[in-house]
Amino acid sequence: MITSKEIKEFVLKSGAEKCGIADIDRFSEAPEGFKPTDIYKDCQSVIVFLKQMPTDVIMTSNPVPYTHTASLLYNALDRIGLELSYFIQKKGKHGIPIPSDNPYMYWDEKNKHGKGIISMRHSAYLAGLGFLGRNNLLINEDLGNMVYIGAIITNAALNSDPLVEDFHCPPKCNICLESCPPKALNGITVNQKLCREYSFYKNERGFDIYDCNKCRKNCVLRTGKRKEK
Repeated sequence: MITSKEIKEFVLKSGAEKCGIADIDRFSEAPEGFKPTDIYKDCQSVIVFLKQMPTDVIMTSNPVPYTHTASLLYNALDRIGLELSYFIQKKGKHGIPIPSDNPYMYWDEKNKHGKGIISMRHSAYLAGLGFLGRNNLLINEDLGNMVYIGAIITNAALNSDPLVEDFHCPPKCNICLESCPPKALNGITVNQKLCREYSFYKNERGFDIYDCNKCRKNCVLRTGKRKEK
């Protein structure tokens, strides 16, 4: 027997800053092929956790610190997911880590459109960890949009956390849409082809570089509501 309280305590002690849980029923509207049960048929719950990127990293004029820090965060989240899976296993249940970034199976080369095996952003929303902003990013009330997301799926039946219903983008705020150089945002979704072709490239050495983050940087909720209080 394992409880939500034990899981959250373990996740936070492992280095995450937030943890939330969504039961499988909340994923009923996920696209076919991208439901947690499409990965693991006995899945009963999805455990999601967040780490915040140091907020000043995004203010650098050179893209390397941002690229490097993002890579470190993905690795840290994947480590937490692996350790949590072992922890749940010792309690008599099963946990399957979900990659925080890649690999993933779905790729549309023409449109440069990729999908994770489940949507991490939507999973975090369904686990009560924030809302999806007009910039298409998860925004947490305390951590803002500077969050990276990890998750595992499990056959442990756990109670869902309440959805966030009283925190959202300011009315009529379109700063992220207006500041997007390739105009890849429409307030509902992101055109991955426009975004990727502008924001991601390999340098001559072959390193992947992330070279645009204006949708994060210019958002008035970049660091959450803490500065507004």
